[in-house]
Amino acid sequence: MKKSKISLFVPLTLALIWVACKSDDTTSSMEISGEVLSELPAAFEVFDQDNVTVMLISDGSEITIETNGLPNHASPYWSNTTTREMDGITTAASSSNHPLFVEPTETSYEQMAPGNIDDFNGSFSLTVDAVPSLASSSSATDLGAIGISVSGAVIYNDQEGPNVPLDGAVGSLDFNGAHTGPQSYHYHLEPTSWSEDDDNLIGIIADGFFLYGRKCSSTGTYPENLDESGGHTSTTKYNAEGEYHYHIQNELYLNQYYILFPGDYQGNASAIR
Repeated sequence: MKKSKISLFVPLTLALIWVACKSDDTTSSMEISGEVLSELPAAFEVFDQDNVTVMLISDGSEITIETNGLPNHASPYWSNTTTREMDGITTAASSSNHPLFVEPTETSYEQMAPGNIDDFNGSFSLTVDAVPSLASSSSATDLGAIGISVSGAVIYNDQEGPNVPLDGAVGSLDFNGAHTGPQSYHYHLEPTSWSEDDDNLIGIIADGFFLYGRKCSSTGTYPENLDESGGHTSTTKYNAEGEYHYHIQNELYLNQYYILFPGDYQGNASAIR
Protein backbone atom coordinates (compact mmCIF):
# COMPACT_ATOMS: atom_id res chain seq x y z
CA MET A 1 0.00 0.00 0.00
CA LYS A 2 1.36 3.43 -0.92
CA LYS A 3 2.10 5.91 1.83
CA SER A 4 0.10 9.10 2.35
CA LYS A 5 1.11 12.58 1.32
CA ILE A 6 2.06 14.29 4.57
CA SER A 7 2.28 18.06 4.81
CA LEU A 8 3.12 20.25 7.76
CA PHE A 9 1.75 23.77 8.05
CA VAL A 10 3.18 25.36 11.19
CA PRO A 11 4.83 28.68 12.16
CA LEU A 12 8.07 29.55 10.39
CA THR A 13 10.05 28.55 13.45
CA LEU A 14 9.31 24.93 12.61
CA ALA A 15 10.70 23.18 9.56
CA LEU A 16 8.83 20.94 7.17
CA ILE A 17 8.96 17.50 8.74
CA TRP A 18 8.20 14.14 7.20
CA VAL A 19 7.47 11.18 9.43
CA ALA A 20 9.90 8.44 8.50
CA CYS A 21 8.57 5.09 7.40
CA LYS A 22 9.26 2.77 10.31
CA SER A 23 8.88 -0.96 10.86
CA ASP A 24 5.66 -2.20 12.41
CA ASP A 25 7.13 -2.17 15.92
CA THR A 26 8.43 1.39 15.93
CA THR A 27 6.93 4.75 16.75
CA SER A 28 7.49 8.29 15.56
CA SER A 29 9.73 10.66 17.46
CA MET A 30 6.99 13.28 17.57
CA GLU A 31 7.26 15.85 20.32
CA ILE A 32 4.17 16.61 22.38
CA SER A 33 3.96 19.92 24.18
CA GLY A 34 0.63 20.10 25.95
CA GLU A 35 -1.91 19.57 23.19
CA VAL A 36 0.45 20.53 20.33
CA LEU A 37 2.52 18.30 18.04
CA SER A 38 5.64 19.24 16.11
CA GLU A 39 5.17 16.39 13.64
CA LEU A 40 2.49 13.98 12.54
CA PRO A 41 1.91 10.63 14.29
CA ALA A 42 3.65 7.82 12.40
CA ALA A 43 0.36 5.98 11.79
CA PHE A 44 -0.52 8.49 9.07
CA GLU A 45 2.30 7.11 6.91
CA VAL A 46 0.08 4.07 6.26
CA PHE A 47 -2.62 6.10 4.47
CA ASP A 48 -2.57 5.83 0.67
CA GLN A 49 -0.55 8.68 -0.86
CA ASP A 50 -2.58 8.91 -4.06
CA ASN A 51 -5.93 9.22 -2.30
CA VAL A 52 -5.21 10.84 1.07
CA THR A 53 -3.39 14.01 2.15
CA VAL A 54 -2.66 14.61 5.84
CA MET A 55 -1.66 18.01 7.21
CA LEU A 56 -0.56 19.25 10.59
CA ILE A 57 -2.04 22.73 10.55
CA SER A 58 -1.95 26.04 12.37
CA ASP A 59 0.20 25.88 15.51
CA GLY A 60 0.30 22.08 15.54
CA SER A 61 -2.89 21.70 17.53
CA GLU A 62 -4.99 20.21 14.72
CA ILE A 63 -4.65 17.67 11.92
CA THR A 64 -6.62 17.74 8.67
CA ILE A 65 -7.16 14.58 6.64
CA GLU A 66 -8.40 15.04 3.07
CA THR A 67 -9.39 12.22 0.73
CA ASN A 68 -10.84 11.82 -2.74
CA GLY A 69 -13.08 9.07 -1.35
CA LEU A 70 -11.72 6.36 -3.63
CA PRO A 71 -10.32 3.02 -2.40
CA ASN A 72 -6.96 1.71 -3.61
CA HIS A 73 -8.06 -1.91 -4.02
CA ALA A 74 -10.16 -4.13 -6.24
CA SER A 75 -13.96 -4.27 -6.04
CA PRO A 76 -16.94 -5.22 -8.23
CA TYR A 77 -18.12 -1.64 -7.67
CA TRP A 78 -15.56 -0.15 -10.07
CA SER A 79 -17.01 0.70 -13.50
CA ASN A 80 -17.54 -2.33 -15.69
CA THR A 81 -19.27 -3.59 -18.82
CA THR A 82 -22.35 -4.97 -17.07
CA THR A 83 -25.59 -3.00 -16.77
CA ARG A 84 -27.43 -3.58 -13.50
CA GLU A 85 -30.61 -2.33 -11.85
CA MET A 86 -31.57 -1.96 -8.21
CA ASP A 87 -34.69 -0.31 -6.77
CA GLY A 88 -35.60 1.10 -10.16
CA ILE A 89 -32.18 2.75 -10.59
CA THR A 90 -30.08 1.65 -13.54
CA THR A 91 -26.29 1.64 -13.37
CA ALA A 92 -25.18 1.85 -16.97
CA ALA A 93 -22.47 -0.34 -18.44
CA SER A 94 -19.12 1.21 -19.30
CA SER A 95 -17.23 0.61 -22.53
CA SER A 96 -14.54 -1.28 -20.61
CA ASN A 97 -13.79 -2.62 -17.15
CA HIS A 98 -11.85 -0.42 -14.74
CA PRO A 99 -8.37 -1.88 -14.01
CA LEU A 100 -9.42 -2.55 -10.39
CA PHE A 101 -12.75 -4.17 -11.30
CA VAL A 102 -13.30 -7.78 -10.25
CA GLU A 103 -16.39 -9.93 -10.67
CA PRO A 104 -18.71 -9.98 -7.65
CA THR A 105 -18.23 -12.88 -5.25
CA GLU A 106 -19.80 -12.02 -1.89
CA THR A 107 -22.56 -10.12 -3.68
CA SER A 108 -24.12 -10.37 -7.16
CA TYR A 109 -25.04 -7.98 -9.95
CA GLU A 110 -28.69 -8.39 -8.94
CA GLN A 111 -27.97 -7.40 -5.32
CA MET A 112 -25.39 -4.67 -5.84
CA ALA A 113 -26.28 -1.10 -4.85
CA PRO A 114 -26.68 1.55 -7.58
CA GLY A 115 -23.64 3.43 -8.81
CA ASN A 116 -19.97 2.71 -9.32
CA ILE A 117 -16.96 3.84 -7.31
CA ASP A 118 -15.62 6.08 -10.03
CA ASP A 119 -18.96 7.86 -10.45
CA PHE A 120 -18.01 9.82 -7.34
CA ASN A 121 -16.29 13.11 -8.11
CA GLY A 122 -15.71 14.91 -4.86
CA SER A 123 -13.74 14.82 -1.64
CA PHE A 124 -14.01 14.44 2.12
CA SER A 125 -12.22 16.45 4.77
CA LEU A 126 -11.84 15.84 8.50
CA THR A 127 -10.09 18.10 11.02
CA VAL A 128 -9.34 16.67 14.46
CA ASP A 129 -7.30 17.62 17.50
CA ALA A 130 -3.66 16.68 17.06
CA VAL A 131 -3.81 15.11 20.51
CA PRO A 132 -7.40 13.84 20.89
CA SER A 133 -8.84 13.34 24.34
CA LEU A 134 -11.69 11.30 25.72
CA ALA A 135 -14.94 13.20 26.17
CA SER A 136 -16.79 13.41 29.47
CA SER A 137 -19.50 11.24 27.89
CA SER A 138 -19.87 9.23 24.72
CA SER A 139 -21.94 10.40 21.74
CA ALA A 140 -23.79 8.50 19.03
CA THR A 141 -22.50 8.32 15.48
CA ASP A 142 -24.60 9.77 12.67
CA LEU A 143 -25.47 8.37 9.28
CA GLY A 144 -22.86 9.03 6.63
CA ALA A 145 -19.10 9.09 6.97
CA ILE A 146 -17.79 8.58 10.52
CA GLY A 147 -14.16 7.94 9.60
CA ILE A 148 -11.57 7.84 6.84
CA SER A 149 -9.79 4.59 6.02
CA VAL A 150 -6.17 4.10 5.01
CA SER A 151 -7.35 3.12 1.51
CA GLY A 152 -9.00 6.49 0.91
CA ALA A 153 -12.64 5.42 1.12
CA VAL A 154 -14.77 6.41 4.11
CA ILE A 155 -16.09 4.41 7.05
CA TYR A 156 -19.79 4.15 8.00
CA ASN A 157 -21.44 2.77 11.13
CA ASP A 158 -23.75 -0.25 11.42
CA GLN A 159 -26.87 1.48 10.10
CA GLU A 160 -28.16 1.50 6.52
CA GLY A 161 -30.58 4.37 7.10
CA PRO A 162 -32.50 6.19 9.85
CA ASN A 163 -33.32 3.42 12.35
CA VAL A 164 -32.61 0.88 9.60
CA PRO A 165 -30.07 -1.79 10.59
CA LEU A 166 -27.50 -3.02 8.12
CA ASP A 167 -29.01 -6.51 8.03
CA GLY A 168 -31.16 -5.98 4.94
CA ALA A 169 -28.31 -4.47 2.92
CA VAL A 170 -25.64 -7.07 3.66
CA GLY A 171 -26.31 -8.79 0.35
CA SER A 172 -25.07 -5.70 -1.50
CA LEU A 173 -21.69 -5.60 0.27
CA ASP A 174 -18.56 -6.69 -1.58
CA PHE A 175 -15.75 -8.80 -0.08
CA ASN A 176 -14.51 -5.71 1.75
CA GLY A 177 -17.83 -5.19 3.50
CA ALA A 178 -18.47 -2.10 1.37
CA HIS A 179 -20.88 -0.75 -1.21
CA THR A 180 -21.83 2.49 -2.93
CA GLY A 181 -24.43 5.05 -1.93
CA PRO A 182 -25.81 7.48 -1.27
CA GLN A 183 -22.86 9.26 -2.82
CA SER A 184 -19.66 7.25 -2.45
CA TYR A 185 -18.17 3.82 -1.78
CA HIS A 186 -17.87 3.13 1.96
CA TYR A 187 -17.12 0.35 4.44
CA HIS A 188 -19.44 -1.17 7.04
CA LEU A 189 -17.51 -4.39 7.76
CA GLU A 190 -13.94 -5.62 8.16
CA PRO A 191 -12.12 -4.72 4.88
CA THR A 192 -10.34 -7.93 3.99
CA SER A 193 -8.20 -6.36 1.26
CA TRP A 194 -5.83 -5.21 3.99
CA SER A 195 -7.12 -6.45 7.34
CA GLU A 196 -8.46 -9.86 8.27
CA ASP A 197 -8.22 -11.03 11.85
CA ASP A 198 -5.07 -8.97 12.51
CA ASP A 199 -3.78 -5.76 14.10
CA ASN A 200 -3.51 -3.64 10.95
CA LEU A 201 -4.55 0.00 10.94
CA ILE A 202 -8.02 0.52 9.43
CA GLY A 203 -8.22 4.31 9.55
CA ILE A 204 -9.14 7.23 11.75
CA ILE A 205 -12.53 7.86 13.34
CA ALA A 206 -14.09 11.35 13.40
CA ASP A 207 -13.12 11.94 17.03
CA GLY A 208 -9.42 11.66 16.14
CA PHE A 209 -8.75 8.16 17.47
CA PHE A 210 -7.31 5.45 15.22
CA LEU A 211 -9.22 2.25 14.44
CA TYR A 212 -7.28 -1.03 14.24
CA GLY A 213 -8.14 -4.60 13.30
CA ARG A 214 -9.45 -7.23 15.69
CA LYS A 215 -6.10 -7.99 17.29
CA CYS A 216 -3.87 -5.70 19.34
CA SER A 217 -0.15 -5.44 18.61
CA SER A 218 0.57 -4.98 22.32
CA THR A 219 -0.41 -8.61 23.01
CA GLY A 220 -0.65 -10.21 19.57
CA THR A 221 -4.16 -11.41 20.31
CA TYR A 222 -7.70 -10.11 20.81
CA PRO A 223 -7.83 -7.38 23.48
CA GLU A 224 -10.02 -8.21 26.46
CA ASN A 225 -10.22 -4.80 28.10
CA LEU A 226 -12.23 -2.93 25.49
CA ASP A 227 -14.89 -0.40 26.41
CA GLU A 228 -18.37 -0.38 24.86
CA SER A 229 -17.00 1.25 21.70
CA GLY A 230 -14.18 -1.22 21.23
CA GLY A 231 -11.57 1.16 22.61
CA HIS A 232 -8.73 0.91 25.11
CA THR A 233 -5.32 2.37 25.85
CA SER A 234 -2.19 0.39 24.99
CA THR A 235 0.87 0.52 22.77
CA THR A 236 0.22 0.21 19.03
CA LYS A 237 2.28 -0.55 15.94
CA TYR A 238 3.00 3.15 15.61
CA ASN A 239 3.09 4.41 19.19
CA ALA A 240 5.33 2.58 21.65
CA GLU A 241 4.27 4.92 24.47
CA GLY A 242 0.62 3.91 24.21
CA GLU A 243 -2.53 5.77 23.28
CA TYR A 244 -6.28 5.33 23.29
CA HIS A 245 -7.53 3.67 20.09
CA TYR A 246 -10.40 1.55 18.79
CA HIS A 247 -10.49 -2.02 17.49
CA ILE A 248 -12.88 -3.90 15.26
CA GLN A 249 -14.60 -5.95 17.95
CA ASN A 250 -14.16 -9.72 17.66
CA GLU A 251 -17.90 -10.32 17.81
CA LEU A 252 -19.69 -12.03 14.95
CA TYR A 253 -22.47 -10.17 13.18
CA LEU A 254 -25.03 -12.36 11.41
CA ASN A 255 -22.77 -15.32 12.25
CA GLN A 256 -20.10 -14.40 9.69
CA TYR A 257 -19.16 -10.70 9.62
CA TYR A 258 -17.35 -8.17 11.80
CA ILE A 259 -18.73 -4.64 11.95
CA LEU A 260 -16.12 -1.89 11.73
CA PHE A 261 -17.53 0.53 14.29
CA PRO A 262 -20.92 -0.18 15.86
CA GLY A 263 -20.35 1.88 19.00
CA ASP A 264 -20.43 5.51 20.08
CA TYR A 265 -17.67 8.08 19.81
CA GLN A 266 -15.61 8.20 22.99
CA GLY A 267 -13.98 11.47 21.96
CA ASN A 268 -15.26 14.76 20.59
CA ALA A 269 -16.21 14.06 16.99
CA SER A 270 -15.82 16.51 14.11
CA ALA A 271 -17.93 16.52 10.97
CA ILE A 272 -16.54 14.87 7.86
CA ARG A 273 -17.41 17.24 5.03
